[in-house]
Amino acid sequence: MMEDILEEATMEMDEVIDKLRQGLSTVRTGRASALMLDGILVEYYGAETPLNQISSVSVQEGRSLVVKPFDPSSLKDIERAIEKSDLELPVQNDGNICRINVPALTEESRLKLCKKVVKYAEESKIVIRNARRDANDAVKKDDDLTEDMQKKAKEEIQKLTDKYVATIEEIAKDKEAAIMTI
Repeated sequence: MMEDILEEATMEMDEVIDKLRQGLSTVRTGRASALMLDGILVEYYGAETPLNQISSVSVQEGRSLVVKPFDPSSLKDIERAIEKSDLELPVQNDGNICRINVPALTEESRLKLCKKVVKYAEESKIVIRNARRDANDAVKKDDDLTEDMQKKAKEEIQKLTDKYVATIEEIAKDKEAAIMTI
């Protein structure tokens, strides 16, 4: 039973790390990246559709993104969705494609993005702590475990939590370093 609880907690915490990495991939650094547009939903025939499912996104010259819709009639909707996103990037529509120029980051915008990274990391730590709480509750409710076994299980859960929190801090530190690199 104790192994099942630890395994479930590990799976939950791995999921948190994956979501953090995915979320941070959309935070821009000084370079253009097609991943910046992940998570943008476009109103397409009445349904919210991920941008990467209705268009191709490519990087040109390291400083601009080109979004080419598979269906040319969706170009205006794509442009509107990108403009509404929190990327705050200028979109140019030439009738066939959307071009997004990714300007160099200023010191102010770098600091703003670092705050966003810290916010993502803190939210992830909260989810990790909630997983720890759930695992500890499961240990308490397990009547098959003796007091010593419960204490050992809680110690293992805490070690697991500490490991994942350290991983989150490392990921956030690396992303902040990438943002601050000129």
